[in-house]
Amino acid sequence: MHTDTPSKTKVFVAITAEHDTNGIIKPTILHWEDGRKWDIDKVYDVRQAASLKAGGQGMRYTCRIAGKQVFLFCDDGKWFIEGK
Repeated sequence: MHTDTPSKTKVFVAITAEHDTNGIIKPTILHWEDGRKWDIDKVYDVRQAASLKAGGQGMRYTCRIAGKQVFLFCDDGKWFIEGK
């Protein structure tokens, strides 16, 4: 059976970010609910995009975190990644 419903969930996270004078936001640390923190090593790309796996849209930040590529989304001030 085929559905158009996203197969993954949104995992909301807290983000520490730098804001420059031009309004550019650069996320620097991802914070899990359990207190763990992950440095965001690099931001490769920022664009308006939909989360095809979890639903929703906003600014999509393509990042490297702990050696892995991660899509981090900011939707109306709320940050999330695509969970399982």
